[in-house]
Amino acid sequence: MKKHLKPADYLKKILTARVYDVAVESALEPARNLSRRLHNKVLLKREDQQAVFSFKLRGAYNKMAHLTPDQLKKGVICASAGNHAQGVALSAHRLGVRAVIVMPVTTPQLKVEAVKSLGGEVVLHGDSYSDAYVHAAALERKEGLTFVHPFDDPDVIAGQGTIAMEILRQHQGPLDAVFVAIGGGGLISGVANYIKAVRPEVRVIGVQMTDSDAMARSVAAKKRVTLPDVGLFADGTAVKLVGEETFRVARGLVDEYVIVDTDAVCAAIKDIFVDTRSIVEPSGAMAVAAIKQYVAARKTRGETYAAILCGANMNFDRLRFVAERAEVGEEREALFAVTIPEERGSFRRFCELIGNLPGGPRNVTEFNYRISDSAQAHVFVGLTTHGKGESGKIAASFGKQGFAALDLTHDDLAKEHVRHMVGGHSALARDERLLRFVFPERPGALLKFLSLMRPGWNISLFHYRNQGADYGRILVGLQVPATDNKAFTTFLDTLGYPYVEETDNPVYRLFLQT
Repeated sequence: MKKHLKPADYLKKILTARVYDVAVESALEPARNLSRRLHNKVLLKREDQQAVFSFKLRGAYNKMAHLTPDQLKKGVICASAGNHAQGVALSAHRLGVRAVIVMPVTTPQLKVEAVKSLGGEVVLHGDSYSDAYVHAAALERKEGLTFVHPFDDPDVIAGQGTIAMEILRQHQGPLDAVFVAIGGGGLISGVANYIKAVRPEVRVIGVQMTDSDAMARSVAAKKRVTLPDVGLFADGTAVKLVGEETFRVARGLVDEYVIVDTDAVCAAIKDIFVDTRSIVEPSGAMAVAAIKQYVAARKTRGETYAAILCGANMNFDRLRFVAERAEVGEEREALFAVTIPEERGSFRRFCELIGNLPGGPRNVTEFNYRISDSAQAHVFVGLTTHGKGESGKIAASFGKQGFAALDLTHDDLAKEHVRHMVGGHSALARDERLLRFVFPERPGALLKFLSLMRPGWNISLFHYRNQGADYGRILVGLQVPATDNKAFTTFLDTLGYPYVEETDNPVYRLFLQT
């Protein structure tokens, strides 16, 4: 592989790159809602709208279009977490050549099926791109194929650089920075080469995940650093070792690196959806997450930023996780462990306090509780917020009212596991009846439920999570003496919420009833 090309050489390669046989000039759209919130102009480069829902087909096709007829006849091979694979498969299909694609076994099934549908021969191997790469190199030698590298190749880099060429042509006004997600570094190398040759005053900012930051670490160490492991949430940028050429280019031309976490990326996916009604994959949202972080840190106003939405190959079943973590990532939801006295009326008093917190009433997004102690109750609570930094203040307000509170908003154990585990057997839950309710998702619904209850009926279990629907669903355990059965039936009729009694459900008996 030819190394150490000069910026002028890259500029020429980008200007003459053959990408438009398969790629389109993607739109550069303003993110109006996000721009208004950040008080800066944010432009979205819509590479998620390419034929394979990613920018990767640019570099793949440009590389393959420069191969000799003999190389094309023998076929090509690549290693990829998914998007490059689709680019190679589509390019091979267009050129009429064989393509063997080695993908990590962790690759989302959506991407695997997409590659197969384009005619690619899929080989699953290893847990990361780096593992797949080693296997692909062995197959390359064994079968005489030509390797199409996903990032560490001048022709691939030049193909990706056409994105920067389009950005500067589409937006010729002020541009303060372009934010680019980094996996192996091919995209940012192409973007940086073009921008620094044509408009060197524009800052090029690389974006990496906290658990896949090989480029940022390598630049800091002044040598390529191999990560022992990488996170798989943003699988499109999960690379243990960046390329030799991409490291050289990035080290010389990239102005700054921003590191973002999973919650910030989930929030950015939601921001992009609000402005475009499109859902990008985690790697595709990294640049937007970085812009938000950059603005918050520097307190900028009136500047113009471009974010490259580099992919939209999102597994549908991942959306539940994204939606849940987006609220926490934007700090639109705060989570707490609150201790309240295990006595009659304390539950209702706590709910009334929620409605009278400083800054206005809050909606309850989650409420999990299981009786476990005769003196104290520990409740897992989620509340809406009006902006970042409020969770600590809310916890302090709880404390002033006699409810000790632990802020869990930034606690991964709480967010990923404990919130789903509140419950279990309790020897204190005597005379317990278990009911599932459906009630309208509106303020006051929970308080209505509590106000109609008899003081002598104790809540022994409560589980609620806002799912974004018009109706909420709660599971409630109530300690109702047998002598009160008639009054309890009257209570249920007066309440008017649809319900199903689950006291005899075998699942309840196995996991919740002593």
